[in-house]
Amino acid sequence: MKPITLRTSARTLLAAGLAASLALTAGCAKSEDDASDDKSTASGDSGQVVSEPGGGKTCAIDAYGGKKLDLKDATVGFSQSEKEANPFRIAETASLKAEADKRGVKLLTANAQSQFSKQISDVQDLIAKGADLLVIAPLNSDGWEPVLRAAGAKHIPIVTIDRKINAAACKDYVSFIGSDFVEQGKRAADQMIKTTGGKGKIAILLGAAGNNVTTERTKGFEDRIKEKAPDLKVVFKQTGEFAREKGQQVTEQLIQSKPDITGIYAENDEMGLGAVNALKGAGKKAGDVKIVTIDGTKGAVRGIVDGWIDGVIESNPRFGPLAFQTLDAFTQGKKVGQDIVIKDSAYTEDNAKSDLNKAY
Repeated sequence: MKPITLRTSARTLLAAGLAASLALTAGCAKSEDDASDDKSTASGDSGQVVSEPGGGKTCAIDAYGGKKLDLKDATVGFSQSEKEANPFRIAETASLKAEADKRGVKLLTANAQSQFSKQISDVQDLIAKGADLLVIAPLNSDGWEPVLRAAGAKHIPIVTIDRKINAAACKDYVSFIGSDFVEQGKRAADQMIKTTGGKGKIAILLGAAGNNVTTERTKGFEDRIKEKAPDLKVVFKQTGEFAREKGQQVTEQLIQSKPDITGIYAENDEMGLGAVNALKGAGKKAGDVKIVTIDGTKGAVRGIVDGWIDGVIESNPRFGPLAFQTLDAFTQGKKVGQDIVIKDSAYTEDNAKSDLNKAY
């Protein structure tokens, strides 16, 4: 796949001097379905690569507050947002743990079990237990004021991964590391246009409300459809909450209310796989309804090989190496990007079988 090209305004990345050290080699992490056949997580390997590094706003410890420290002597707290019942969260947590082990860094972990109030108390508890640095995978984008006050009082650097929080970079937190979610939505739309011929009726299985991933993946998809395929109409939108079971339930309703549906855009793989289950249950055949998803799990990529899914835009969850490199550079006094945007690949019928080992 060719690397995506992002608008300059969306590309706030690492300073050029740090960026070269953040280009990482390809690898894989455990998935829910394939935990036994993938050993790359244990090596700390990561497929994440910074997209077109250089330029953009940066943050340094002098501006943020706090003091320099040696990462090897620090305690890092990691707050996971969701139940580890889907491959993205499994791979994400495994990547953080593997990199901490590789570097010999003490890592404290907590899982909010998809409860935002618990995540707030989890992070406060990590601070109370002596975390010098925090890595947070936020469940929601809003409501972080209690944590930011507690961390700010102790000048604890915070890096958020995979979702943003609505706060001030280099003041309330240091950096966000993740994908360009608008671009992901656009690329999903391009694949939907290609597979449907740009005509028909499509449905969107929305992600969970209250976070920037859902909002931006929806915006990117809808804007691109309006721009390039006016004959492709979005006739149904409902949240599947990023969950397979909910995605199946919503698709079952969809089949009843819109039996002539042409395609389904699922804003993550788990909902897409739920949609496949619903279509199978309704007696549909592979290819009757075109499905495009976002994530890059082995289950979804296998769905392409089997003909049930027509494209998967990758969203790489292997944040461990890049998160620790960012914290290491920052605590040494180097500048790091306030927004560190990573490259994402994609899977289609042309590469799904050959690249299955790259999925998680």
